[in-house]
Amino acid sequence: MVFRSFFILCLESVYLTWVILSFLIVGEAQVRTSPSYQLESDSVNFGGGLSSSSNYTLESTAGEVATGDSDSTSYSLRAGYQQMQAVFISITTPADVELLPAIGGITGGTASGSTSVVVLTDSPSGYELTLAAASSPAMQKDSDVIYDYVATAAPNPDFIFTTAPSDVHFGFSPTGADVVDRYRHDGSDCNSGSTITAERCWDGASTTPLSIARGAANHPNGATTTLYFRVGLGGQVVVPEGEYIATTTLTALPL
Repeated sequence: MVFRSFFILCLESVYLTWVILSFLIVGEAQVRTSPSYQLESDSVNFGGGLSSSSNYTLESTAGEVATGDSDSTSYSLRAGYQQMQAVFISITTPADVELLPAIGGITGGTASGSTSVVVLTDSPSGYELTLAAASSPAMQKDSDVIYDYVATAAPNPDFIFTTAPSDVHFGFSPTGADVVDRYRHDGSDCNSGSTITAERCWDGASTTPLSIARGAANHPNGATTTLYFRVGLGGQVVVPEGEYIATTTLTALPL
């Protein structure tokens, strides 16, 4: 005979706490703007211009004044038309996610939540957004854990989040115009096709950074990626009650 008390299985509430890491490189202010354009660099000189051939492209200037580097605690100035342009990239800070509802221990169930981030960059090669868990498994409470989601379609994500009676696991699914092919689907299989649908293509978090979005330069509007998180608890699993926390890191890098 198996005896299972209610409070052992009941997860009174499950929380997901974010740690955000963003790489922010100082960008330049626009020197001329209008509803139709923005000019980030200008030059006061008496000569120079663009020259090209089948073998090279040369952009030159002559007679500039007040060029050189200047720095203070508040700014960095690289004056001169031929100075290298710094690449700007930023990422917004999403709110912590509380997975709801609290999961009862008799029949199990699922708890879900979501958050969004916006990556803004003027990098000519675009950007990449990655997600990494701080621990393995990602979601823990003291010595108790909720295991990372393992897709039945591995090495690809699962099209639908599936919890068997003996499963207890934590997974995520990203969506947005820039999500990588791994999280796109053909209507039934992930990492196949080009369709993007919210709450499809579920993966498990890893301490190794996973690429979740990659896109082109998007200044000044930025690109939004929404992350959905879910815990599934099967009805045959004994899990101590309490607050389970997963800490993850989002990293935006210019390419």
